[in-house]
Amino acid sequence: MIKTQNLAKHYHGLVAVDDLTFSVEPGEVLGFLGPNGAGKSTTMRMIAGFVAPTGGSASICGHDITAEPVAAKAALGYLPEGAPSYGEMTVEGFLGFIADVRALSGAVRKSRLDYVIGRLQLDGVLEQSIDTLSKGFKRRVGLAQAIVHDPKVLILDEPTDGLDPLQKHEVRTLISEIAKEKTIVISTHILEEVDAVCTRAIIIARGKLVADDTPAGLKARAPSGRLDDVFRDVAA
Repeated sequence: MIKTQNLAKHYHGLVAVDDLTFSVEPGEVLGFLGPNGAGKSTTMRMIAGFVAPTGGSASICGHDITAEPVAAKAALGYLPEGAPSYGEMTVEGFLGFIADVRALSGAVRKSRLDYVIGRLQLDGVLEQSIDTLSKGFKRRVGLAQAIVHDPKVLILDEPTDGLDPLQKHEVRTLISEIAKEKTIVISTHILEEVDAVCTRAIIIARGKLVADDTPAGLKARAPSGRLDDVFRDVAA
């Protein structure tokens, strides 16, 4: 469902992503880990088609993101870092706009909007402009727009950033609920999130893949059995 082959990104001599090859299958939830500046967000932006690679390729559901961008993006839901949106729009107006962009109509449109609004508890802020929302509510709106069209593939960059502990639990529960039918990649610096929702984890450092295993397998690499110790060791 997601495949990268020798993916690379260079910025004026700086190597942000270096020869990255991996794939993610249906039903997998992949945790994408690495220190700040490791190349996580750049990789996710390339897979989502927002940044052109310097070399290599990325595909979504068999569609090359560069050669077939419309088909690839139709199968994709993307929550970028910071979840940019139209701040002057109301939550209801913004989600309606995204539903239109995603070509949802009729009963399906209403059903999907009702689902994301209810599931992410946005009923109380529908008439508020996005600029007036708390960081946590903005994150929920960002997640709602990513899943409104029920995509086969989800790329989520820090999906629980800014949420309180209860909201984090609710989002992780939602991810676990929908994971059986989707391919999901989650970039996170919250290692407990990997334990909570991921079936597999990749660690990158300086743009290179340095570990690829189950969360339990990564833990077993450290005498303490702690995933954060593994992270520190491979990212050093």
